[in-house]
Amino acid sequence: MFINILVLRKFLSFICIVSIATFANAGNENFPIGARSASMGNASVSLSDVWSAQQNQAGLGFLKNIAAGAYYENRFSLKELSLKGAVIAVPFNGGAFGLSITNFGYSAFSENKYCFSFAKAFSDKFSMGLAIDYLTTKISEGYGTKGVLAAEFGIQAKPIKDLTIGLHLFNPTRAKLTSYNNERIPTIIRLGADYNFSDKVTLAIETEKDIAQYSILKVGIEYKVVKEFYLRGGIVTNPLLSSFGCGLNLKNFKIDLSANYHQILGLSPQFSLTYQFGKKENNNPNKK
Repeated sequence: MFINILVLRKFLSFICIVSIATFANAGNENFPIGARSASMGNASVSLSDVWSAQQNQAGLGFLKNIAAGAYYENRFSLKELSLKGAVIAVPFNGGAFGLSITNFGYSAFSENKYCFSFAKAFSDKFSMGLAIDYLTTKISEGYGTKGVLAAEFGIQAKPIKDLTIGLHLFNPTRAKLTSYNNERIPTIIRLGADYNFSDKVTLAIETEKDIAQYSILKVGIEYKVVKEFYLRGGIVTNPLLSSFGCGLNLKNFKIDLSANYHQILGLSPQFSLTYQFGKKENNNPNKK
């Protein structure tokens, strides 16, 4: 009897990843969302856009218009590992409120995050953000649904023209999901920067450290081909992933497509749609 290699690979990938998410202390990962940053290796801690409601809330402080976005990722081309997200940001007088919701998994196993955030820009060069999260894990067989509160904190600074530095801390209190096996939400620190070499080229670099895991390095680049069209690429370590994508700006709409590739588990395509209310100020979201 011959075994379909593709089906077997997907099945083993699914079992492996769900097992890690279920039994390791790294469950309820703070999933990044937004196809723009996904195509840049998820080097997003220093970027400022509506997706900052999930990536680094300090970035919301620099926004000028109300914006909303929706995101979908078909991780390793398995619908059981799909990641869905939605964000909205509402700026006001140098500050902003943000809301983000993410869902990972399917009916038998899922993780959800509900995040309410506030950011304040103290000048055009410095912003801080705070967030309160409600995180849930659902496993249908005997586990039920568990929920816990967690917190996030972030800053962004622009010490010189065209350079932005970002720092973000997820779950500094090491919130406990359950007493069994001392199951805690991971504590994750991210530090990075992006630099605009011109109005066409932006380079972003970030390092991420889960206190219970090895460090991760992320590098991404964005190139504005024409006023409305962007090409992007990136690389991530631990595990090694390559990413690529493009973006199209159509007045107040932004459409972003991306994918990352793992040499064993395969391709993970992503898509996001963003709408900015009110007058659009410029086509380069990194422009300082």
